[in-house]
Amino acid sequence: MRLAINQPYFLPYIGYFQLIAAADEFIVYDNIKYTKKGWINRNRFLRNDNAVTFTLPLKAGADRLDIGQRELAAEFSHKTLLNPIEGAYRNAPQFHSVMPLIAQILSYTDSNLFKFLLNSLHLVCDYLRIHTPLLVSSEVPIDHQLKAEDKVLALCKARGADSYINAIGGKNLYIRENFAEQGVELKFLQSLPMSYGQFGDGFVPWLSILDVMMFNSADEISNRMLPHYELQ
Repeated sequence: MRLAINQPYFLPYIGYFQLIAAADEFIVYDNIKYTKKGWINRNRFLRNDNAVTFTLPLKAGADRLDIGQRELAAEFSHKTLLNPIEGAYRNAPQFHSVMPLIAQILSYTDSNLFKFLLNSLHLVCDYLRIHTPLLVSSEVPIDHQLKAEDKVLALCKARGADSYINAIGGKNLYIRENFAEQGVELKFLQSLPMSYGQFGDGFVPWLSILDVMMFNSADEISNRMLPHYELQ
């Protein structure tokens, strides 16, 4: 059984969904520390041929809080994100197919950050026909005081995984021999370069999955783009 694990991100880039699709099960971390400088609650979309950051505003919270303990800001309104997205992509070829999905994601009523992000991952996976089960890390029975590689190996053992797939960015974090000693084959997923037509003559790569969906049909993404990676 192939397992992949990652923290949740808000409408992440296509490599995240390639990782989900490559696994038999995907565990989403809710009980690891929220990092302010990461991409958990922000991403980038295309506006006037430039990459622009969009953010889910959060309620003030202590630095020690886990992702599952953070909340969206009380003043957050889905229209503050929906309106600029509509304006940026109104003329995109898949606008009328994708915009209802984005409205549904942004209209989710639970203010818990993790639940909001997990719901968005479920909805995008459904749209892209990715059927990999998404599990919540805190619900897997392991010693949750474990850190880094030890925690990953414990999750692999708990789920009966004989293969673990990690995004290529974690290549320096894990040692193949340590996984092999536990009967787990360690693989890294490397997204291959890809491009598609946007509005201008140039191409702005690695934006949110939002951008990919606005310019490519669900069939094109599922059949051509999701498998466009290599395992190392």
